Amino acid sequence: MPNIRTLAPEAGRIDAAGLRAYDADRLARCAVDRAAPWWRRTACVEALTGRVPQARLGELLACVRDGGDNGTVRRALLGLLSDRAELLPWLRHEDRRGEEAYGMPEAVLKARGALGDLTAAAELATLAFSHWSSRRAVGEAGMDALVERYGAGAVLGGLAAGRPEDRAAAVRLRDRAGEDVVDALADPDPAVAHLAQSLLTCPDRIRAYLAEAPTADAALWAAYALHRLTGDAARTRAVYESLGRPRVEVEGLDEEVRRAIVHEYGHECEKQSDPRWRIEALCTDSPHPPDEERQVAEEERRLALAGAALTAAGLMPRPPLSCGQVHRQGGGTYHVIGYGEGGRSEVLVSTLGPFAGGDGDDPAARAALEAAGFHWIDGPAGAVRVTGLGVYYFGAREPLDVSTLLFYWQD
Repeated sequence: MPNIRTLAPEAGRIDAAGLRAYDADRLARCAVDRAAPWWRRTACVEALTGRVPQARLGELLACVRDGGDNGTVRRALLGLLSDRAELLPWLRHEDRRGEEAYGMPEAVLKARGALGDLTAAAELATLAFSHWSSRRAVGEAGMDALVERYGAGAVLGGLAAGRPEDRAAAVRLRDRAGEDVVDALADPDPAVAHLAQSLLTCPDRIRAYLAEAPTADAALWAAYALHRLTGDAARTRAVYESLGRPRVEVEGLDEEVRRAIVHEYGHECEKQSDPRWRIEALCTDSPHPPDEERQVAEEERRLALAGAALTAAGLMPRPPLSCGQVHRQGGGTYHVIGYGEGGRSEVLVSTLGPFAGGDGDDPAARAALEAAGFHWIDGPAGAVRVTGLGVYYFGAREPLDVSTLLFYWQD
């Protein structure tokens, strides 16, 4: 006869179907048993969906409320019991703001939405505006639950409307109701306008809007949305030219460096980025070869050139290593060439173009590489922050400096 241990012998080996057919009372007992491993307890909670034994309800609710218990188990239980109105006072208590278990604050907000707590609308709107897809999904689910119960008007009426996240919530709900949201392309917050353009599906409507766009930014967002839907590069360039080739001016940013950064990061920049970066990436010529094979060949040529230059200068370079090899994980946009005694000195060679740099601005290495045609990124040049261009970097999505963008590594 199977039992919970045989159905869930270890993490990653869970017989979910077997647990769903297993005795609900025994599953509930395991779910609240702190002596059992968290992954087995969580599997038992998930197997209780739609069949919570009334006799164990009190113990399950107590486990949810126990801040000292495992966060994953509590989060699963909260999802299981999110229809229990008796949880609402606990969910709304100010102590919930101190929840530290991973994902628990979001789960609390989602449950408040499921239970019809309109006072959670503002926090759910903030969550739905998150860069993180998992948090965004939780926020949207909570908002949707409130809308289903009270209607969009009541939910939006409780929001301040002055915050970008409130306006984004309104755009999303209007779109779900079948309304035209093209007017939101003129929203002053780029992230709201970006959301609006992502929801547009009718090229003809966008073309009509382009003719009457109230601001340059709105026209750029319309052009971006139209390009997304049609791939009509000529039309995008026509808008770009008609607006005077708008771009974000960055003091101290070299033009060659700018082109490399635009075409590496402009296409997939973060939602709060200035639309000028996106359009510049679409409407200017890329400095990179058009296919991956030629890009790799060009990178190898530059690395060989750098190695030869350092060798000619008597600096004894070692074979180049990718930044992923150096850090033993991840990847990025540069290689490292160790040189000198023991290879303790290093130069970085970017994959984005003929750019090199080093921690110490070694005059000998700099002179050798500049003579070979490399653009040396020294301290002041590398410190220039590329404003308006949001790039993901170790959890943050803010504008980065030139050095980080040319010599980028992410684990």
